Amino acid sequence: MGALGRVTWALLLLLQLAGASHVVLESLEVEAATAAVPPSIVNPLLRTGYHFQPRKNWINAPLYYKGWYHLFYQYNPKGAVWGNIVWAHSVSRDLINWMALKPAIEPSIASDKYGCWSGSATMMADGTPAIMYTGVNRPDVNYQVQNVAYPRNKSDPLLREWDKPGHNPIIVPKAGINATQFRDPTTAWRAGGHWRLLIGSLAGATHGVAYVYKSRDFKKWTRVSQPLHSAATGMWECPDFYPVEAAGRRKGLDTSVSGPKVKYVLKNSLDLRRYDYYTVGTYHRKAERYVPDDPAGDERHLRYDYGNFYASKTFYDPAKRRRILWGWANESDTSADDVAKGWAGIQQAIPRRVWLDPSGKQLLQWPIEEVEALRGKSVTLKDKAIKPGQHVEVTGLQTAQADVEVSFEVGSLAGAERLDPALAGDAQRLCGARGADVEGGVGPFGLWVLASADGHERTAVFFRVFRSARGGDKPVVLMCTDPTKSSLNPNMYQPTFAGFVDTDISNGKISLRTLIDRSVVESFGAGGKTCILSRVYPSLAIGKNARLYVFNGGKADVKVTRLTAWQMKKPLMNGA
Repeated sequence: MGALGRVTWALLLLLQLAGASHVVLESLEVEAATAAVPPSIVNPLLRTGYHFQPRKNWINAPLYYKGWYHLFYQYNPKGAVWGNIVWAHSVSRDLINWMALKPAIEPSIASDKYGCWSGSATMMADGTPAIMYTGVNRPDVNYQVQNVAYPRNKSDPLLREWDKPGHNPIIVPKAGINATQFRDPTTAWRAGGHWRLLIGSLAGATHGVAYVYKSRDFKKWTRVSQPLHSAATGMWECPDFYPVEAAGRRKGLDTSVSGPKVKYVLKNSLDLRRYDYYTVGTYHRKAERYVPDDPAGDERHLRYDYGNFYASKTFYDPAKRRRILWGWANESDTSADDVAKGWAGIQQAIPRRVWLDPSGKQLLQWPIEEVEALRGKSVTLKDKAIKPGQHVEVTGLQTAQADVEVSFEVGSLAGAERLDPALAGDAQRLCGARGADVEGGVGPFGLWVLASADGHERTAVFFRVFRSARGGDKPVVLMCTDPTKSSLNPNMYQPTFAGFVDTDISNGKISLRTLIDRSVVESFGAGGKTCILSRVYPSLAIGKNARLYVFNGGKADVKVTRLTAWQMKKPLMNGA
């Protein structure tokens, strides 16, 4: 694309699936003559192949009804930056092939005249779906209220038309609530004759809160005197609250299920950090309070994903009795690049099944089984030794769009380095200091994906093993995605992403699954204990020029006991 000329627009922070930060920044001028967009950024071969994405512009909201999965997402029909938002609507039979319908919700009443922001869907007792969403009703400030919409024709499985009843808005901020930080109603749950839902907010200058509202009829709502939970973490956006089986079974639970063998997950998207955090704990319904099992849970910072992943939302799939997580993969390039290529923000990682780990300490996540239908040609490596400093190419298929599953076995952990106590609690800093090119005692070992033939471009997904800083404890496993060499394009956002993996590697064994989709690298370590999604924009490793390698940058021998890579097909229908 040639010079864009002088482009001026109001740049707004990208909006997440369930509401993200709607802060309007100052008008920003981009001078294309001095900040030209690299041609590779607008290369259509970088547009994702099997992740959901609209044909054009920027997206960012789930529901199962009469045999169809529904995805409502915030969409700007006029551009690739946030603004002019409507609730676009796509449907699918399998969560992979998507068909676009006309927008479901647009500004049309006084309580959403200046914006239809995010929300959630709830199935009523009679099976009717209801959408609760945040509306803005004042032009001068982002004054936020909550509205509801119902399908015009309940017999239509595609839910093509929606009505907003005259009693909107159904929840307004009362005295003592920050009306400009009051949004993102959750899926409601029912118990003891009352519906309940949460709304994210900010109390004072620092405390994120999840307010509880109750209703008997879904029309008149009353705020409970105390929040469900609160912590000094900044504004809580996109709260999500749902039950999971305490026994660690993979079966999902409807949002209204409760009982002695049920734990709860409270997730919040932190506006200040732009990451999603969660805790596992107990919901005391009579007191309307949630207590994390880990007293330090709000500071421990468990995350769904340690990469480009924000504003997530789960829903219960009654067809397969599972809970599915969607999360927005926010962009890693510039807003000028988004304008040039005409799209921004794929719609979540591949949908993930989530359930409680048998330990009860964290969630496990795994790509939904339907994605495996896109697997095509495959190659397999077995019992392949990767010597220190060696990398081995996986050949025989195109890997710009691939699904890779690999099991590693480390010969000996004796040479593992002692973990620096100053970095023991900060995986991100540890990965930045001990990246993919820094030799270690055990690791880094893993994959180079979207790599060029000359190795100048590559994104590394790897493990590194340390001896505990405290001594005597089990080895510490770090999982990291290092995209610092992912592109030769200048001015790219290329941070390392990392998380610790709570797994026992004393036998030297650990697994990795990585989904590669042109400009997305989505990885699952140790069966889904740690997940990292990264956005990358290579300039060389595009299409047929992308390569896949297994590498070992440590001093210990590593064996690939089994690696299978599948070339991934595109869905028949994908996007809007």
